[in-house]
Amino acid sequence: MPSATLLQELFEPVATARGVRLLLWRDDLANPDLPGNKARKLKYNLEAARQQGHRTLLTFGGAYSNHIAAVATAGRLFGFNTIGLIRGDAPTAGTPLNPTLAQAAADGMALHYLDRSAYRRRSEPEFIAGLLARFGPAYVLPEGGTNALALPGCAELAAEIRQQVAFNAVAVAVGTGGTLAGLLTGLASQEQAVGVAALKNGGFLRAEIDELTQQARGQIFRNYSLQTTHHFGGYAKYSAELLAFIREFRERHGVLLDPVYTGKLLFGVRDLIGQGHFPQGSTVVAVHTGGLQAWAGWRQRFGEDRGLVWPQP
Repeated sequence: MPSATLLQELFEPVATARGVRLLLWRDDLANPDLPGNKARKLKYNLEAARQQGHRTLLTFGGAYSNHIAAVATAGRLFGFNTIGLIRGDAPTAGTPLNPTLAQAAADGMALHYLDRSAYRRRSEPEFIAGLLARFGPAYVLPEGGTNALALPGCAELAAEIRQQVAFNAVAVAVGTGGTLAGLLTGLASQEQAVGVAALKNGGFLRAEIDELTQQARGQIFRNYSLQTTHHFGGYAKYSAELLAFIREFRERHGVLLDPVYTGKLLFGVRDLIGQGHFPQGSTVVAVHTGGLQAWAGWRQRFGEDRGLVWPQP
């Protein structure tokens, strides 16, 4: 899809009042089969896996993980076997998989489960060596897909946006910090980045972002801020206010956000505009990084018995 179609103007009253031009980059539409930032993180990892002669990808994630879904899809599309190590207990006999894991399995991913104690060891070399001894040779991807090779794919986003519009700031949701770190390596020095943390007590992410850019570029960037007050209670937590915002946003702009990342991002960006975070005359680009597969799991997980109506993708 031509990148020109990915930029959408958002006419928000608070932005107009503050003299800020707000745009949405629809990375969720960039690749219908493998949308959003997960595809960017995987791009150069998949190249490396193939160059190293691997035929299997092994990775980690929660039961509703966008990363698990993306790796499974990438395996199907690009001819890799995939193994997903899932945090938590295996479903009991006769219990259907949740929509995320059901689709991952349909895409060919072999699912295995780690109790929380074992899962905490997912980054330990000795633990990974044991997994490879059990499952055979594989290219190991970390939880969330964030590693040094994830950054170049995310850096390309800055250039793609710049080809379409001159901007002062770009805003992304932050989970592991990889997308923001990659963006920083692709931004010009005068352009600012804003990360909206999707998890509670996310201040620690700054050190992780700085470590990633130090490893990738030998540099710690100062042209960004990390916003940690728009998490709505923590990772995958929500409130009626957040859901109302997501419904209202879709009605106004025709765009569905997800409740884990992009809903919090756009809520946070709108709030920051109202606070005067962006100078008058600024052009701000928020990035829709996908994640809409989460909605099916949310409907199954929480149901509608609380008077909440979950949006349909």
